[in-house]
Amino acid sequence: MNSPPQAILQALGIDPDSAKCTLDTSGFGSGFSRTSVLHIEPKAQENTGPGRKYFIKTSHDGAASKEMFHGEYESLNAIANAVPDFCPRALAWGPLDQKKAYFLATEFLELKGRWARTSADADVRKHGSLAYRLGQLHKTPAPVDPETGRRRYGFPVPTYCGDTKQRNHFTDSWAEFYANERLLAVLALSEKQNGPDEELSELVGRTAHAVVPRLLGDGHLGYDSQGNGDGIQPVVVHGDLWSGNTDYGRIVGSERGDSEMGDVVYDSSACYAHSEFDIGIMHMFGGFGPDFFDQYHRIVPKTEPVEEYDDRIRLYELYHHLNHQAIFGGGYRSGAMSIMKKLIRKYSDTS
Repeated sequence: MNSPPQAILQALGIDPDSAKCTLDTSGFGSGFSRTSVLHIEPKAQENTGPGRKYFIKTSHDGAASKEMFHGEYESLNAIANAVPDFCPRALAWGPLDQKKAYFLATEFLELKGRWARTSADADVRKHGSLAYRLGQLHKTPAPVDPETGRRRYGFPVPTYCGDTKQRNHFTDSWAEFYANERLLAVLALSEKQNGPDEELSELVGRTAHAVVPRLLGDGHLGYDSQGNGDGIQPVVVHGDLWSGNTDYGRIVGSERGDSEMGDVVYDSSACYAHSEFDIGIMHMFGGFGPDFFDQYHRIVPKTEPVEEYDDRIRLYELYHHLNHQAIFGGGYRSGAMSIMKKLIRKYSDTS
């Protein structure tokens, strides 16, 4: 146990003179930050209730950690505001006492493991399920942009998917956002980190300029083959929803008390997007069976044209192949190339 930095206590409004404050760093790890649990126990003479627990991330990576924690702070709260208890609420972020060091403080998630779900009662299994909660999230529209009066695609701050910065510039067109802010942006990062790749660059360009407008274009996505429909609207998405970022548990030790048990998510990279964008990475890494998708699509039906659903999911999966290729190198390149070649053959020469 260590003493917590004063900057964290101040940001959380905790008086160390009236409580015992300890920082537990045992058994925690992360690829991009250090993680710990902050325990707050009221001193005996002032004990008015149970102690509090907070999850703490810290990083000494300067400007990158500052942006990363700001982005995660806004991401978690966008999800928590839409579906309470689906993820921990972010409570504070900011600089530590040390130079170039930053922190993020959130509510504490007590994780039980997916096997514990089988002992839950029927109501918890239904309304606390990942399918139900994710469906509610994907039915939550983006807030209205005060400058334009419209709901727009993007996010107020940059976010990180892994250690890839996502700019999230706002736009009225989902096709434009996905092409520019995801596919072309991650290609630029890949070339910066791994060097030029002429074949990869050509295929990403053709996908962004031909396949994306064909599958995601305004006036097409959200309409059936007869032209009936209302289009799509931006909703809150998690942004990095592989199986390692979801579990079964509850929020404990918060001001609101302990939450009900249910499926929870964390390590989000949120933005306002097409709801099916989250499905791409879920397919890429697996871990979500047919029952999950059946239950989810009862809440959020597949977007029209339904016959293009599988190809849209491949297109959304492509971003994560490209992102992993940018971060880790060539091992993910073949998956990205395969997806693009199939989609280009099918859609780039069609009107």
